[in-house]
Amino acid sequence: MTLSSPSLDTLLTWIRTESPTNDVAGVNLMMDLVAAEVADAPIAVERIPGSQGLGDALILRAGPQQDKPSILIMSHLDTVHPVGTIKGDLPLRIEGDRLYGPGVYDMKGGAYFAIQAFKEVARSGDAARPMVFIVTPDEEIGSPMTRATIEDLGRASAFALVTEPARDGGKIVTSRKGVGRFDVHVEGRPAHAGSRHPDGRNAIYEAARQILAVEAMTDYARGITTTVGMISGGTAVNTIPQHCTFPVDLRVETVSDGEVLTAAIRALQAQSPDFKVSVVGDMNRPPYECSAETQRLFDHAKSLASQIGIDLVASPRAGGGSDGNFTAAIGIPTLDGLGIDGDGAHTLQEYGLISSIAPRQELIKRLLETLG
Repeated sequence: MTLSSPSLDTLLTWIRTESPTNDVAGVNLMMDLVAAEVADAPIAVERIPGSQGLGDALILRAGPQQDKPSILIMSHLDTVHPVGTIKGDLPLRIEGDRLYGPGVYDMKGGAYFAIQAFKEVARSGDAARPMVFIVTPDEEIGSPMTRATIEDLGRASAFALVTEPARDGGKIVTSRKGVGRFDVHVEGRPAHAGSRHPDGRNAIYEAARQILAVEAMTDYARGITTTVGMISGGTAVNTIPQHCTFPVDLRVETVSDGEVLTAAIRALQAQSPDFKVSVVGDMNRPPYECSAETQRLFDHAKSLASQIGIDLVASPRAGGGSDGNFTAAIGIPTLDGLGIDGDGAHTLQEYGLISSIAPRQELIKRLLETLG
Protein backbone atom coordinates (compact mmCIF):
# COMPACT_ATOMS: atom_id res chain seq x y z
CA MET A 1 0.00 0.00 0.00
CA THR A 2 1.05 3.60 -0.60
CA LEU A 3 -0.21 6.96 0.54
CA SER A 4 -2.30 7.21 -2.63
CA SER A 5 -4.20 4.03 -1.81
CA PRO A 6 -7.88 4.87 -1.10
CA SER A 7 -7.93 2.21 1.61
CA LEU A 8 -4.92 3.64 3.38
CA ASP A 9 -6.31 7.16 2.99
CA THR A 10 -9.44 6.07 4.85
CA LEU A 11 -7.38 4.53 7.64
CA LEU A 12 -5.37 7.76 7.90
CA THR A 13 -8.63 9.66 8.37
CA TRP A 14 -9.55 7.29 11.19
CA ILE A 15 -6.22 7.90 12.89
CA ARG A 16 -6.49 11.67 12.49
CA THR A 17 -9.85 11.45 14.27
CA GLU A 18 -8.56 11.34 17.82
CA SER A 19 -10.92 9.44 20.10
CA PRO A 20 -9.78 9.01 23.70
CA THR A 21 -12.40 7.20 25.76
CA ASN A 22 -13.52 10.30 27.65
CA ASP A 23 -13.96 12.42 24.50
CA VAL A 24 -17.56 11.65 23.55
CA ALA A 25 -17.46 13.87 20.46
CA GLY A 26 -14.32 12.19 19.11
CA VAL A 27 -15.59 8.68 19.77
CA ASN A 28 -18.95 9.45 18.18
CA LEU A 29 -17.23 10.90 15.14
CA MET A 30 -15.41 7.59 14.79
CA MET A 31 -18.75 5.79 14.95
CA ASP A 32 -20.02 8.12 12.20
CA LEU A 33 -17.04 7.15 10.05
CA VAL A 34 -17.73 3.44 10.55
CA ALA A 35 -21.42 3.86 9.69
CA ALA A 36 -20.44 5.77 6.55
CA GLU A 37 -17.91 3.09 5.62
CA VAL A 38 -20.54 0.33 5.56
CA ALA A 39 -23.39 2.39 4.08
CA ASP A 40 -22.89 0.94 0.58
CA ALA A 41 -22.97 -2.70 1.72
CA PRO A 42 -25.87 -5.00 2.75
CA ILE A 43 -25.21 -4.41 6.43
CA ALA A 44 -27.79 -3.43 9.06
CA VAL A 45 -26.53 -0.78 11.47
CA GLU A 46 -27.81 -0.39 15.01
CA ARG A 47 -26.50 2.56 17.00
CA ILE A 48 -26.59 2.28 20.79
CA PRO A 49 -26.62 5.70 22.48
CA GLY A 50 -23.81 6.26 24.91
CA SER A 51 -24.33 6.26 28.66
CA GLN A 52 -22.20 6.73 31.78
CA GLY A 53 -20.56 9.72 30.09
CA LEU A 54 -19.32 7.58 27.18
CA GLY A 55 -19.78 7.60 23.44
CA ASP A 56 -22.08 5.49 21.28
CA ALA A 57 -21.61 1.88 20.21
CA LEU A 58 -22.48 0.22 16.91
CA ILE A 59 -23.79 -3.25 16.15
CA LEU A 60 -23.48 -4.31 12.50
CA ARG A 61 -25.33 -7.35 11.20
CA ALA A 62 -24.97 -9.17 7.88
CA GLY A 63 -24.90 -12.62 6.33
CA PRO A 64 -27.54 -15.32 6.07
CA GLN A 65 -30.82 -14.75 7.87
CA GLN A 66 -31.12 -17.87 9.96
CA ASP A 67 -31.31 -18.99 13.58
CA LYS A 68 -27.80 -20.44 13.48
CA PRO A 69 -25.47 -18.96 16.14
CA SER A 70 -23.45 -16.12 14.68
CA ILE A 71 -19.81 -15.24 14.28
CA LEU A 72 -19.14 -12.27 16.56
CA ILE A 73 -16.40 -9.76 15.73
CA MET A 74 -15.33 -7.20 18.34
CA SER A 75 -13.43 -3.96 17.88
CA HIS A 76 -13.08 -0.82 19.98
CA LEU A 77 -12.45 2.68 18.68
CA ASP A 78 -11.55 4.45 21.90
CA THR A 79 -7.86 5.07 22.52
CA VAL A 80 -5.69 6.05 25.48
CA HIS A 81 -4.01 9.04 23.82
CA PRO A 82 -5.38 12.50 24.75
CA VAL A 83 -6.58 14.88 22.07
CA GLY A 84 -3.63 16.79 20.64
CA THR A 85 -1.22 13.84 20.67
CA ILE A 86 -1.25 13.65 16.88
CA LYS A 87 -0.13 17.28 16.64
CA GLY A 88 2.55 16.89 19.25
CA ASP A 89 4.28 13.81 20.59
CA LEU A 90 3.00 11.20 18.10
CA PRO A 91 2.45 12.78 14.68
CA LEU A 92 0.85 10.75 11.91
CA ARG A 93 3.62 9.63 9.57
CA ILE A 94 4.89 6.75 7.44
CA GLU A 95 8.45 5.56 7.80
CA GLY A 96 9.09 2.63 5.49
CA ASP A 97 6.55 -0.05 6.42
CA ARG A 98 5.65 1.63 9.70
CA LEU A 99 2.54 3.76 10.07
CA TYR A 100 2.82 5.86 13.22
CA GLY A 101 -0.08 7.53 14.98
CA PRO A 102 -2.23 7.43 18.12
CA GLY A 103 -4.41 4.32 18.14
CA VAL A 104 -3.16 2.83 14.87
CA TYR A 105 -1.92 -0.33 16.61
CA ASP A 106 -4.41 -0.38 19.48
CA MET A 107 -6.60 -0.75 17.59
CA LYS A 108 -7.86 1.31 14.68
CA GLY A 109 -5.73 -0.60 12.18
CA GLY A 110 -7.32 -3.93 13.09
CA ALA A 111 -10.80 -2.46 13.36
CA TYR A 112 -10.44 -0.88 9.93
CA PHE A 113 -9.41 -3.96 7.99
CA ALA A 114 -11.88 -6.16 9.89
CA ILE A 115 -14.64 -3.82 8.69
CA GLN A 116 -13.33 -4.26 5.14
CA ALA A 117 -13.39 -8.06 5.47
CA PHE A 118 -16.90 -7.90 6.94
CA LYS A 119 -18.06 -5.79 3.98
CA GLU A 120 -16.48 -8.16 1.46
CA VAL A 121 -18.25 -11.20 2.88
CA ALA A 122 -21.52 -9.32 3.30
CA ARG A 123 -21.43 -8.38 -0.39
CA SER A 124 -20.38 -11.81 -1.64
CA GLY A 125 -22.98 -13.68 0.39
CA ASP A 126 -20.38 -16.28 1.32
CA ALA A 127 -20.68 -16.00 5.09
CA ALA A 128 -20.76 -19.38 6.82
CA ARG A 129 -23.08 -18.02 9.51
CA PRO A 130 -24.87 -14.82 10.43
CA MET A 131 -22.25 -12.17 11.21
CA VAL A 132 -22.42 -9.64 14.03
CA PHE A 133 -19.81 -6.91 14.50
CA ILE A 134 -19.82 -4.79 17.67
CA VAL A 135 -17.79 -1.59 17.70
CA THR A 136 -17.35 -0.23 21.21
CA PRO A 137 -16.41 3.12 22.80
CA ASP A 138 -15.11 1.98 26.19
CA GLU A 139 -12.75 -0.99 26.01
CA GLU A 140 -9.77 0.97 27.29
CA ILE A 141 -11.51 1.52 30.63
CA GLY A 142 -12.87 -2.01 31.01
CA SER A 143 -16.06 -1.78 28.90
CA PRO A 144 -18.41 -0.68 31.72
CA MET A 145 -21.11 0.37 29.25
CA THR A 146 -20.86 -2.44 26.73
CA ARG A 147 -19.92 -5.53 28.77
CA ALA A 148 -23.52 -6.74 29.18
CA THR A 149 -24.18 -6.27 25.45
CA ILE A 150 -20.98 -8.13 24.55
CA GLU A 151 -21.96 -11.03 26.80
CA ASP A 152 -25.49 -11.13 25.36
CA LEU A 153 -24.13 -11.19 21.82
CA GLY A 154 -21.57 -13.80 22.85
CA ARG A 155 -24.25 -16.16 24.16
CA ALA A 156 -25.91 -16.04 20.74
CA SER A 157 -22.63 -16.76 18.94
CA ALA A 158 -20.64 -19.84 17.99
CA PHE A 159 -17.31 -18.03 17.76
CA ALA A 160 -15.80 -14.68 18.75
CA LEU A 161 -13.05 -12.89 16.84
CA VAL A 162 -11.27 -9.93 18.43
CA THR A 163 -9.26 -7.40 16.43
CA GLU A 164 -6.90 -6.35 19.20
CA PRO A 165 -3.36 -5.98 17.82
CA ALA A 166 -1.13 -8.93 17.07
CA ARG A 167 1.63 -9.63 19.57
CA ASP A 168 5.38 -9.93 19.19
CA GLY A 169 5.69 -10.17 15.43
CA GLY A 170 2.17 -11.24 14.50
CA LYS A 171 1.24 -13.80 17.16
CA ILE A 172 -2.41 -14.62 17.86
CA VAL A 173 -3.83 -14.40 21.39
CA THR A 174 -5.62 -17.45 22.79
CA SER A 175 -5.47 -16.59 26.50
CA ARG A 176 -5.27 -13.49 28.66
CA LYS A 177 -4.98 -12.73 32.32
CA GLY A 178 -8.00 -11.57 34.22
CA VAL A 179 -8.00 -7.99 35.47
CA GLY A 180 -9.21 -6.65 38.80
CA ARG A 181 -9.58 -2.99 39.76
CA PHE A 182 -9.98 -1.75 43.32
CA ASP A 183 -10.02 1.61 45.09
CA VAL A 184 -8.65 1.85 48.61
CA HIS A 185 -9.52 4.73 50.95
CA VAL A 186 -7.59 5.33 54.16
CA GLU A 187 -8.89 7.78 56.77
CA GLY A 188 -6.78 9.12 59.63
CA ARG A 189 -7.08 12.23 61.77
CA PRO A 190 -6.10 15.75 60.65
CA ALA A 191 -3.94 17.99 62.80
CA HIS A 192 -1.53 20.90 62.52
CA ALA A 193 1.85 19.49 61.54
CA GLY A 194 3.65 21.85 63.93
CA SER A 195 1.65 22.67 67.03
CA ARG A 196 -0.58 19.54 67.18
CA HIS A 197 1.47 16.83 65.51
CA PRO A 198 0.88 14.15 68.20
CA ASP A 199 -2.88 14.53 67.74
CA GLY A 200 -2.76 13.62 64.06
CA ARG A 201 -2.95 10.24 62.38
CA ASN A 202 -1.28 10.40 58.99
CA ALA A 203 -3.46 8.68 56.36
CA ILE A 204 -0.61 8.68 53.85
CA TYR A 205 1.61 6.86 56.32
CA GLU A 206 -1.05 4.18 56.86
CA ALA A 207 -1.67 3.99 53.11
CA ALA A 208 2.04 3.31 52.59
CA ARG A 209 1.78 0.32 54.92
CA GLN A 210 -1.28 -0.91 53.02
CA ILE A 211 0.55 -0.51 49.71
CA LEU A 212 3.38 -2.69 50.97
CA ALA A 213 0.81 -5.36 51.84
CA VAL A 214 -0.80 -5.10 48.40
CA GLU A 215 2.49 -5.26 46.50
CA ALA A 216 3.53 -8.28 48.56
CA MET A 217 0.60 -10.22 47.05
CA THR A 218 2.46 -10.41 43.71
CA ASP A 219 3.42 -14.00 42.91
CA TYR A 220 5.19 -14.34 39.58
CA ALA A 221 5.22 -18.14 39.77
CA ARG A 222 1.40 -18.15 39.75
CA GLY A 223 1.10 -15.30 37.27
CA ILE A 224 -0.32 -12.93 39.89
CA THR A 225 0.63 -9.26 39.89
CA THR A 226 -0.62 -6.43 42.09
CA THR A 227 0.26 -2.85 41.26
CA VAL A 228 -0.34 0.51 42.94
CA GLY A 229 0.43 3.01 40.22
CA MET A 230 -1.15 6.16 41.70
CA ILE A 231 -1.72 7.69 45.12
CA SER A 232 -3.56 10.81 46.28
CA GLY A 233 -3.74 12.34 49.72
CA GLY A 234 -3.33 15.39 51.91
CA THR A 235 -4.42 19.00 51.68
CA ALA A 236 -1.39 21.05 52.69
CA VAL A 237 2.27 20.51 53.47
CA ASN A 238 1.78 21.63 57.08
CA THR A 239 -1.29 19.48 57.80
CA ILE A 240 -1.37 15.86 58.93
CA PRO A 241 -3.47 14.29 56.11
CA GLN A 242 -6.85 12.87 57.04
CA HIS A 243 -7.46 11.07 53.75
CA CYS A 244 -5.45 9.06 51.25
CA THR A 245 -6.67 7.00 48.32
CA PHE A 246 -5.01 4.68 45.84
CA PRO A 247 -6.17 2.27 43.12
CA VAL A 248 -4.98 -1.33 42.84
CA ASP A 249 -4.46 -3.17 39.55
CA LEU A 250 -4.71 -6.96 39.86
CA ARG A 251 -3.80 -9.50 37.16
CA VAL A 252 -4.44 -13.25 37.53
CA GLU A 253 -4.33 -16.31 35.31
CA THR A 254 -7.18 -18.32 36.83
CA VAL A 255 -10.68 -17.71 38.10
CA SER A 256 -9.79 -19.25 41.46
CA ASP A 257 -6.82 -16.93 41.95
CA GLY A 258 -9.08 -14.01 41.06
CA GLU A 259 -11.45 -15.01 43.83
CA VAL A 260 -8.63 -15.48 46.37
CA LEU A 261 -6.90 -12.19 45.58
CA THR A 262 -10.17 -10.25 45.43
CA ALA A 263 -10.97 -11.48 48.93
CA ALA A 264 -7.47 -10.59 50.17
CA ILE A 265 -7.58 -7.04 48.80
CA ARG A 266 -11.08 -6.45 50.12
CA ALA A 267 -9.94 -7.72 53.53
CA LEU A 268 -7.25 -5.04 53.97
CA GLN A 269 -7.42 -3.71 57.50
CA ALA A 270 -5.82 -0.79 59.29
CA GLN A 271 -2.79 -1.71 61.36
CA SER A 272 -4.00 0.66 64.09
CA PRO A 273 -7.52 1.35 65.40
CA ASP A 274 -6.88 5.05 64.81
CA PHE A 275 -7.29 4.51 61.07
CA LYS A 276 -10.12 3.29 58.86
CA VAL A 277 -9.51 1.39 55.63
CA SER A 278 -12.27 0.75 53.08
CA VAL A 279 -12.01 -1.06 49.75
CA VAL A 280 -14.36 -1.17 46.77
CA GLY A 281 -13.87 -3.01 43.50
CA ASP A 282 -13.91 -6.41 41.88
CA MET A 283 -12.61 -8.37 38.94
CA ASN A 284 -13.01 -6.09 35.95
CA ARG A 285 -12.40 -8.81 33.38
CA PRO A 286 -12.42 -12.54 34.08
CA PRO A 287 -9.45 -14.63 32.95
CA TYR A 288 -9.52 -15.76 29.32
CA GLU A 289 -8.28 -19.33 29.37
CA CYS A 290 -7.51 -21.36 26.26
CA SER A 291 -10.25 -23.99 26.15
CA ALA A 292 -10.17 -27.04 23.89
CA GLU A 293 -12.70 -25.28 21.64
CA THR A 294 -10.53 -22.16 21.41
CA GLN A 295 -7.54 -24.33 20.55
CA ARG A 296 -9.54 -25.94 17.72
CA LEU A 297 -10.50 -22.46 16.49
CA PHE A 298 -6.84 -21.46 16.52
CA ASP A 299 -5.86 -24.63 14.62
CA HIS A 300 -8.47 -23.80 11.96
CA ALA A 301 -7.14 -20.24 11.67
CA LYS A 302 -3.59 -21.53 11.44
CA SER A 303 -4.55 -23.77 8.54
CA LEU A 304 -6.22 -20.86 6.73
CA ALA A 305 -3.26 -18.58 7.44
CA SER A 306 -0.82 -21.07 5.92
CA GLN A 307 -2.72 -20.82 2.64
CA ILE A 308 -2.01 -17.09 2.46
CA GLY A 309 1.60 -17.26 3.57
CA ILE A 310 1.19 -16.54 7.29
CA ASP A 311 2.79 -18.81 9.86
CA LEU A 312 0.27 -18.25 12.62
CA VAL A 313 1.67 -18.70 16.12
CA ALA A 314 -0.10 -18.34 19.47
CA SER A 315 1.53 -15.96 21.92
CA PRO A 316 2.12 -16.78 25.58
CA ARG A 317 -0.73 -15.70 27.84
CA ALA A 318 -1.22 -11.95 27.38
CA GLY A 319 -1.04 -9.80 30.49
CA GLY A 320 -3.54 -7.21 29.32
CA GLY A 321 -7.27 -7.83 29.15
CA SER A 322 -9.67 -7.30 26.26
CA ASP A 323 -13.34 -7.78 25.44
CA GLY A 324 -12.34 -11.31 24.45
CA ASN A 325 -12.09 -12.07 28.18
CA PHE A 326 -15.86 -11.69 28.45
CA THR A 327 -16.75 -14.08 25.64
CA ALA A 328 -14.12 -16.67 26.62
CA ALA A 329 -15.34 -16.64 30.21
CA ILE A 330 -18.87 -17.61 29.14
CA GLY A 331 -17.55 -20.50 27.08
CA ILE A 332 -17.45 -19.03 23.56
CA PRO A 333 -14.39 -20.12 21.52
CA THR A 334 -12.49 -16.85 21.20
CA LEU A 335 -9.57 -15.84 19.01
CA ASP A 336 -7.87 -12.56 19.84
CA GLY A 337 -4.93 -10.60 18.47
CA LEU A 338 -6.32 -10.70 14.92
CA GLY A 339 -5.52 -7.03 14.39
CA ILE A 340 -2.64 -5.21 12.80
CA ASP A 341 0.95 -6.20 13.51
CA GLY A 342 3.23 -3.55 15.00
CA ASP A 343 4.22 -2.38 18.45
CA GLY A 344 4.10 0.45 20.97
CA ALA A 345 0.53 0.22 22.27
CA HIS A 346 -0.21 3.04 24.75
CA THR A 347 3.15 4.71 24.04
CA LEU A 348 4.40 7.61 21.96
CA GLN A 349 6.13 5.17 19.59
CA GLU A 350 2.94 3.37 18.54
CA TYR A 351 2.98 2.03 15.00
CA GLY A 352 1.36 -0.55 12.75
CA LEU A 353 2.97 -2.44 9.89
CA ILE A 354 1.29 -1.57 6.62
CA SER A 355 2.40 -4.87 5.07
CA SER A 356 0.36 -6.79 7.66
CA ILE A 357 -2.97 -5.24 6.65
CA ALA A 358 -3.79 -7.16 3.45
CA PRO A 359 -2.92 -10.69 4.65
CA ARG A 360 -4.62 -10.28 8.02
CA GLN A 361 -7.71 -8.84 6.34
CA GLU A 362 -7.76 -11.91 4.13
CA LEU A 363 -7.49 -14.16 7.18
CA ILE A 364 -10.55 -12.58 8.80
CA LYS A 365 -12.43 -12.84 5.50
CA ARG A 366 -11.68 -16.55 5.25
CA LEU A 367 -12.65 -17.15 8.87
CA LEU A 368 -16.04 -15.53 8.20
CA GLU A 369 -16.47 -17.77 5.14
CA THR A 370 -15.44 -21.08 6.73
CA LEU A 371 -16.56 -21.10 10.39
CA GLY A 372 -19.67 -23.11 9.65
